[in-house]
Amino acid sequence: MDNPWAKEMATIENVPLEEHRFPCPACGADLRFAPGTDNLACDHCGHAEPIQAPRGALRELDLRSAEKGGISEEDLEETRTARCGSCGAEVEFAAGVHAETCPFCASPLVTDTGANRHIKPQGQLPFLIAEEEARQALRKWLGRLWFAPSDLKKYASAERALDGIYVPYWTYDAETRSRYTGQRGTVHHKTKRVPVMVKGKRRMQNVTTSEVRWRPASGRVARDFDDVLVPGTTSLPKRFVDAIAPWDLSALLRYDPRYLAGFRAEAYGRSVQEGYEDARAIMNSVITQDVRRDIGGDRQKITRLETDVGRLTFKHVLLPVWMAAYRYRGKSYRFVVNARTGAVEGERPWSPGKIAIAVVLGLIVALAIAWLQISQN
Repeated sequence: MDNPWAKEMATIENVPLEEHRFPCPACGADLRFAPGTDNLACDHCGHAEPIQAPRGALRELDLRSAEKGGISEEDLEETRTARCGSCGAEVEFAAGVHAETCPFCASPLVTDTGANRHIKPQGQLPFLIAEEEARQALRKWLGRLWFAPSDLKKYASAERALDGIYVPYWTYDAETRSRYTGQRGTVHHKTKRVPVMVKGKRRMQNVTTSEVRWRPASGRVARDFDDVLVPGTTSLPKRFVDAIAPWDLSALLRYDPRYLAGFRAEAYGRSVQEGYEDARAIMNSVITQDVRRDIGGDRQKITRLETDVGRLTFKHVLLPVWMAAYRYRGKSYRFVVNARTGAVEGERPWSPGKIAIAVVLGLIVALAIAWLQISQN
């Protein structure tokens, strides 16, 4: 069977690409988006160019139509990307660049890049936190790593540039209607007197027992889901994705390449169909909780649950992170900072020396406590 997603994931060679460049009207240098503002700014002369933020609701695409290849040309774009062989990140390259370091794992990228045809983003959250603020959040997080090697902390805390990257996500909206059958359990408590032995004497004591009485239950529940968020990347571990959440999706703006000026973007590595499988699992979990509440009682059993999905749409959105990736003693380590909230997650090695010292100190304290107890007796 043909893959219905082949069109969106096709790699096309020798295709003219649209390059987004925003020259400074004062000096001609490249403008870049200034986090926390609505301006493009010139690092060379200081000129600021206001961005008229695009207003209006973000456009939703029909998932079932997309599955049949019904994605219009206006919803597709071509970008120049290279795939990292170490972490799988699909990194966008600027024109004329053929060698870089992967921002996700610090592995070298030297490749003959081509054009990647994929679904255009419908929206983005602009960078809110500037690089220095992100570095301060990273330093604070590193300060809590007691058993990390000291030279690692010094290296990672140094005034090294962080990479500002837009990470791809999918959001899904769905109208669901569910039917269920099950059982409602009500707990009943009984108290009775039973003989017990207390200090060699027989006495009567109250003992409470409980039993669950089950009754058939059935019904219907409805739930409309809005912006169920699923990562479109495979380059960040799930614990990273979970740790830097949540995202203020109510602040999403319609896609405008000016907000990407001076930053990089990762192309999605998971198709919208793969993302929907994860989104559906999230929806099913919520629907199950709705059913349990609808059944009521003290306990619930669900024997059958059928869900019909009506309107089903999706969006491709870009969310901003600051990232530091480097190699330490032959291994890659990453730190990620949510560029909206400052939440940090990262990887860390352990210092055998510090752990050994802590173990020795712990033994000394334990021996001291034992000696005090013996001397007091």
